[in-house]
Amino acid sequence: MSEERITQSSAAPMEEKQETTLRPQHLEDFIGQKTAKENLKIFIEAAKLRGEPLDHVLFYGPPGLGKTTLAGIIANELGVDIKITSGPAIERAGDLAAILTNLNENDVLFIDEIHRLNRSVEEVLYSAMEDFALDIIIGKGPSARSIRLDIAKFTLIGATTRAGSLSAPLRDRFGVISKFELYDNEELAEIIRRSAGLLNIETDADSLYEMAKCSRGTPRVANRLLKRIRDFSQVRGSGVIDAEITKKGLAALGVDELGLERLDREILTTIIERFNGGPVGIDTIAASIGEERVTIEDAYEPYLIQSGLLYRTQKGRMVSQLGYRHMGLDFPGTEDEAEPEEDAVQEKLF
Repeated sequence: MSEERITQSSAAPMEEKQETTLRPQHLEDFIGQKTAKENLKIFIEAAKLRGEPLDHVLFYGPPGLGKTTLAGIIANELGVDIKITSGPAIERAGDLAAILTNLNENDVLFIDEIHRLNRSVEEVLYSAMEDFALDIIIGKGPSARSIRLDIAKFTLIGATTRAGSLSAPLRDRFGVISKFELYDNEELAEIIRRSAGLLNIETDADSLYEMAKCSRGTPRVANRLLKRIRDFSQVRGSGVIDAEITKKGLAALGVDELGLERLDREILTTIIERFNGGPVGIDTIAASIGEERVTIEDAYEPYLIQSGLLYRTQKGRMVSQLGYRHMGLDFPGTEDEAEPEEDAVQEKLF
């Protein structure tokens, strides 16, 4: 059974409401993703000058990097309403038609996990994106007929963690495609500083950096760590977050300086101690630590690969020289013995 993780990049149900108070409302307040932000500023201004809806936008990248936040900012900058839903929530074509017919001119429709749309729903979306019209079938059998229903012009913003899972026809209908990258420590420290101000939490520069470097490059994790360290500072400290209470809090949470938790380290230790550093198959790893394969692949492996601690090779997973060093062990071979497969890395990350 999977344990609750402080560094998971997906949001817990209650966390969605808490995040809303911390989300910036304007592009100038959004930290990070510089290229995407600068391009969107130009596209938004051009759309406003023409009085047209913004072209359809696709955001892709790991969870927790601000895709939903930036979608809300786009709607706010355009001065229009936003309707938020997700791919799995739109089960039938009729569900999508109900959403689209209730949009006003130039409104924004945000679909999270858009790669999980049903095929029948996706086909209805094609004509809506291109022609701002819905093709609806009325009746069944020989008497069935198709009618076209015009809808208001709108902007679709899709978000996905798996861009490769999108069908080519859907992907090609997006005019703006932006890849979200993991944040560096300076950007994360600035995000934590901003969130601390909104939550009326007093911090210092050293504590900001300590939390930032443990946040796995993800703002959602950074904000979660801030709230948990706040708890430690109020109960075990003076109420002010400093470097000392931050280190104590992170140690109590089982989070090390790279943001790894217990199971992250257990994966590396298992490969090193039981399988001589690899290569070893993912099913064998899963059986050895008593965890499901899909959980390891989706929740733990991407960050281990991104951090350079783990490699995926044709023969299986291998711990890198950096992975050995992080676990305080001597690397037995040469770094050339375990080269990462870039395609495999990208497949799991996105």
